[in-house]
Amino acid sequence: MATVTELKAVVKDTLEKRGILGQIKGRIRAEVFNALDDQSQPRPQLSHENLLINELIREYLEFNKYRYTASVLCAESGQPDVPLDREFLANELNIVEDTNGRSIPLLYGILSTFLHGKKEEAAYPKFAKISAPQFPRPNHERKVMGNP
Repeated sequence: MATVTELKAVVKDTLEKRGILGQIKGRIRAEVFNALDDQSQPRPQLSHENLLINELIREYLEFNKYRYTASVLCAESGQPDVPLDREFLANELNIVEDTNGRSIPLLYGILSTFLHGKKEEAAYPKFAKISAPQFPRPNHERKVMGNP
């Protein structure tokens, strides 16, 4: 019969492999932050630039299923609860997307422009057209390092 220590190790390993342990830890962090967050203190007003940057980050986080991290970002930064319209965001950043590019966060397309564009274009990017770069799929299932 397995000892309590062995049982704990098996349960922990199983939860890690399924990605559940990370979700639980993220949820606990988010709840602790919400409990400690002083709602009576007004948030500083977001600049237009910070609003856009936060929205790019939120879109990336939600695409990769980092929901608790996204909720903490929004609560801490004062980002509106309702995401900005993607078309509005792309327009504000002077990005013209093709139909393939709409399936991934804008941040991936921006990064692709810098990684695969010419050096002079990276210094002064013209986000004329962003297609879907070959980035990894969202992290719906996370694998623990060392485990296949």
